Amino acid sequence: MSGLSWLTILRKRENFRSAFRDFEPAAVARFGARDAARLMADAGIVRNRAKIDAVINNARRYQDLVSEFGSFAAYVWRFAPPARRRLLDRSELMQIKYSDEALALSKDLRKRGWAFVGPTTVYSFMQAMGLVNDHLQGCAAGREVARLRREFVLPG
Repeated sequence: MSGLSWLTILRKRENFRSAFRDFEPAAVARFGARDAARLMADAGIVRNRAKIDAVINNARRYQDLVSEFGSFAAYVWRFAPPARRRLLDRSELMQIKYSDEALALSKDLRKRGWAFVGPTTVYSFMQAMGLVNDHLQGCAAGREVARLRREFVLPG
């Protein structure tokens, strides 16, 4: 979603899922020039050539990480911050653009040849995947995420 609104992406979610073969990295890694042209002609997705090329490139780099670390999860969780002791209030949450851990993951991914993985995008990924729990105080989902995080066994 790099640089785009969540709403824009969510409205096109099923189109993206279809265009990018259910987000299966091995399938996307095999995309070539014809696939990129097909994607550029697909009005159901966001048609940005640099981002399309980045998705294909990143799927290829993903395979490298899996080969090196055994799974993408094992790689990513090395960058997870310690679980927060408490959920944040709105003013605290509004101050966060990204964390030191997101910056470190972003730098490492870019060093490995990934594209469109700046620290803000990486932090959003970390939120979505449960590495960071940015639910607000009083949020039932936040309490549930905190509980699940305590029970979670790190991959590796």
